[in-house]
Amino acid sequence: MARFRRKSCIALLALILLALVITLVLKALSPEDSPFSGPVFPDRKNDDQIPRENDNKPHQFKMSNAAKSDKDEELEATLRRFPPPNYYVHTFYYTWFGNPKFDGKYIHWDHPQLPHWDFKVAHGYPQGRHSPPDDIGSNFYPSLGAYSSKDPSIIEDHMQQLRTAAIGVISVSWYPPGLKDDNGEPTDDFVPLLLEVAHKYHIKVAFHIEPYKDRDEVNMFSNVKYIIDRYGEHPAFFKYRTNTGKLLPLFYVYDSYLMNSEQWAKLLKHTETNSIRDTPYDAIFIALLVEEKHKRDIVTAGFDGVYTYFATNGFSYGSTQRNWDSIKAFCIDNNLIFIPSVGPGYIDTSIRPWNLQNTRNRINGKYYETSLSAALEARPDFISITSFNEWHEGTQIEMAIPKTSQTVYLDYLPNKPAIYLEITRKWAAIFGGERRRWQE
Repeated sequence: MARFRRKSCIALLALILLALVITLVLKALSPEDSPFSGPVFPDRKNDDQIPRENDNKPHQFKMSNAAKSDKDEELEATLRRFPPPNYYVHTFYYTWFGNPKFDGKYIHWDHPQLPHWDFKVAHGYPQGRHSPPDDIGSNFYPSLGAYSSKDPSIIEDHMQQLRTAAIGVISVSWYPPGLKDDNGEPTDDFVPLLLEVAHKYHIKVAFHIEPYKDRDEVNMFSNVKYIIDRYGEHPAFFKYRTNTGKLLPLFYVYDSYLMNSEQWAKLLKHTETNSIRDTPYDAIFIALLVEEKHKRDIVTAGFDGVYTYFATNGFSYGSTQRNWDSIKAFCIDNNLIFIPSVGPGYIDTSIRPWNLQNTRNRINGKYYETSLSAALEARPDFISITSFNEWHEGTQIEMAIPKTSQTVYLDYLPNKPAIYLEITRKWAAIFGGERRRWQE
């Protein structure tokens, strides 16, 4: 018995000693080494700082972060130089331009000279295509040359020009995937790049739905669904909070009158079975008002507002500035949004050589300022600018330069290339102040 107790004590002492040794070893281990600790995951916010396997450059990530930080600081410094964007000032933006470097050929800059519909009249004017880069389908010449809309550096430059002008929203000309205008190529594939660069500059993107082939109420629903599903969650996608508190996308619908009001009502009226209303794809739909008779059709169709697009005062009922007060009154009576469209001038004789009667001289910026003043007098909900870069019709506010070549170009002299951006910035500030006053 005594021998048994002695053996038991020895075994017990050995067991205690073993437990003590194990405890000391475990305390010496780090948490990652401990067999009893759970797995340790890196903080995903700092994931770009975590070295990857086979990384033989231990300083690479610190340098990368430093470069990124410098780039961010540079962008922030650039943004601080600009006035704040006014999201109630929109401009129509075109992405249909191309050049050999990015597109393999010139697109739209080589626009044909369109014949007059009357053969006798057409016979008296030149026909044929323009031959870029010196001869382009415009009466002005862009400071960026015959650029490609796909060129990331061009988009960056455009966003900087837009911020210089205090413009908050671009309404991009849009055709469904695979479809295009008569002189261009499909452009939907680079909307993602446009959204990304716009977001960097705190600019929002709306969509200007063009009259694509066979447009009707059924494929309009499908195409609006496509736009919202594909782009609707992007932070640069423009949405507007309505009087009812809903945050909805806004779509301009060009040549909306080409579909009759009964067709539009099937899409836009709450009472219709296949209506887009109260679905995840509901939106604010803005109709083009051209003729006075279109007003009643727009109400019957179920649109949410009107815009006038054309930068030619007197060209249409909608674009005639003296009509804007009565159009505004009509919109108030029918709970519609009113968006008059203003522009710096109009000249399209490079592509319609017979259309001189619709030219509106810029008068060194006076035409534009008069138009902006007329728009503000009507107390609009938004102002739309025709255009940022519709070079064919000479409505652009994008920077232009004097150009010497066999083709004769107009320019902005004696003013500098940014004159129309500066005028826009001035009136965007005035409009912002007026809006606050109207809401008091």
